[in-house]
Amino acid sequence: MDDPSPNSDHSTLDFRNTEIAFSNKTNAELKKMAWLFKMMNNASLVKYGSMLGLWAVKFRLPFANHIIRNTIFHQFCGGENLLDCQKAIDRLYKFDTLTILDYGAEGKSNDEDFERVMQENIRAIEMAASNSSVPVISVKLTGLVEDEVLEEMQDKGKLEGIAKKKYDALIHRIDNICEHALKHGVGVFIDAEQSWVQTPIDAITLEMMEYYNKESVIVYNTYQLYRNDKLQDLKNDFEVAKKKGFLLGAKLVRGAYMEKEAKRADDMGYKSLIHTSRAATDKDFNDGMIYCLDNYERISFCCASHNAESNMMLANLIEERKLDKKHPHLNFCQLYGMSDHITFNLADAGYNVAKYVPYGPVKEVIPYLIRRAQENSSMTGEMSRELKLVDSEVKRRGL
Repeated sequence: MDDPSPNSDHSTLDFRNTEIAFSNKTNAELKKMAWLFKMMNNASLVKYGSMLGLWAVKFRLPFANHIIRNTIFHQFCGGENLLDCQKAIDRLYKFDTLTILDYGAEGKSNDEDFERVMQENIRAIEMAASNSSVPVISVKLTGLVEDEVLEEMQDKGKLEGIAKKKYDALIHRIDNICEHALKHGVGVFIDAEQSWVQTPIDAITLEMMEYYNKESVIVYNTYQLYRNDKLQDLKNDFEVAKKKGFLLGAKLVRGAYMEKEAKRADDMGYKSLIHTSRAATDKDFNDGMIYCLDNYERISFCCASHNAESNMMLANLIEERKLDKKHPHLNFCQLYGMSDHITFNLADAGYNVAKYVPYGPVKEVIPYLIRRAQENSSMTGEMSRELKLVDSEVKRRGL
């Protein structure tokens, strides 16, 4: 087991198959993964460890980077730079799994940083172009401009003075990224953000799609289906795409900002846009997938989900309709370091599936890493399911 190799003898998709799920892990890696997930299942440890980690990195304590790099960073990130990621990219591809590169830096606030993030995304596109296993990169518009500019644009609908100059600079940066993506034949996932900045992000992304998605899908918007208006937005955008003669790119997610959304709505006294039940979110997500599948020739979409039922539903529909599993418009993806039972079983069954691979210096990606730990620290979260599956494979191997 110390030199795992792909297993292509399985044809029935079964997310409970831990042999396939962890076939890319050596015995030592599997045991380390089990230990790490057990640590993250301890809510108190995650809470205080997160605070300590932020403090230690902020004050550049010598032990902090080493500990984080060799534990949670190694689990959830591909490396500190693009070159570091190559090993993860190659290893994923060995198991028929693609890579989506995601520069994980957050909290930027000046033009120099925004320009640096733009250049980093362009370098990621160039690297993707040299790797047939990296079809897409991911971009956050809030990494290219201050949040306040987007919020003001959403509130007022137009900008003046310095704010307008900053907004125009954002348009230039994302257009530059998309232009390089078209030139190199690489896709761009534009991430969704909080509801109070999402309207201008949607408008910018639709504009980029109209310009760059004429012959193939380069630009994708992200639809957070825990919002009660996003299924209709998806349908509206497709009608615009048909009318204006471009292809739609859609990454479907459930959503990532539930606590922030609820708190802000409560603090400011407005009705939240988030569905009031998990069932309603699940219905809109699954209905969104079916809508995209019904129109897959003109919509390239990605089921970006850790939900086993939704992934299985889409896989079964593709099979039932006798569609080409490798059609470039039919895609799945999960985060690097999570839901391997979904990713590698989909890959083994012949579907297009990728891992979202964040990268960046430890001090830059620490907020991302803390979110991964915090959101999964409860016994009802994804991490407890991960832990059960890892433990099952540990027992199967007799470790």
